[in-house]
Amino acid sequence: MRPAVALVVAKSPVTGRVKTRLGREVGMERAADLAAAALLDTVAACAEAYGAARCHLALDGILAHGRLADELLEATAEWTFHPQRGDGFAERLVHAHEDAASFSGAPVVQVGMDTPHLHVDALVEAASLLTDRDTAVLGPAYDGGWWLLGVGAPHLVTHLPDVPMSTAETGELTRQALVRAGARVTEIGALRDVDEVLDAELVAEAAPDTRFARSWR
Repeated sequence: MRPAVALVVAKSPVTGRVKTRLGREVGMERAADLAAAALLDTVAACAEAYGAARCHLALDGILAHGRLADELLEATAEWTFHPQRGDGFAERLVHAHEDAASFSGAPVVQVGMDTPHLHVDALVEAASLLTDRDTAVLGPAYDGGWWLLGVGAPHLVTHLPDVPMSTAETGELTRQALVRAGARVTEIGALRDVDEVLDAELVAEAAPDTRFARSWR
């Protein structure tokens, strides 16, 4: 097995297109700034864990059109970009995994842009657990979803389009879908997704040195 690569699945932080639930409470422009800060934190953690040359970004939109564009473009200058493709988020996830694995020939550890407090150690741990093509890693989220999905090979995400996203059962149904594809699944520590004001407050308090926390304050 080659060393794992990181895959971040994200939207360009364009005002009105990201963090809209949070934006209804704090304003869409501020929500986009927070999304950009969270993406910068995520990019930094992945680059530290794996090295920028082993990092992939499956992007919806164009970074240059979003908030903090110059900083994000600089931070991802050595990354490999893949446009998101497919109908619905689950299908886009499948294609993103396929694209990253096809390009790298390596296991893939995928995260989103909702957990700016993710820790480098957790990313390294997830990669270490992908010991063959049929191993998978799932990082559960407190809302019932998941924040990290690692697979030894893309055949393990075959059944993801059958999983309803953004529900309290998404995490468990994802685990079941991985098992149906032949995966041996290991779980790592849970994290909180940032969706609403309370989430933002708790995440900023838990990780005060992140770019997200500074932006929130």
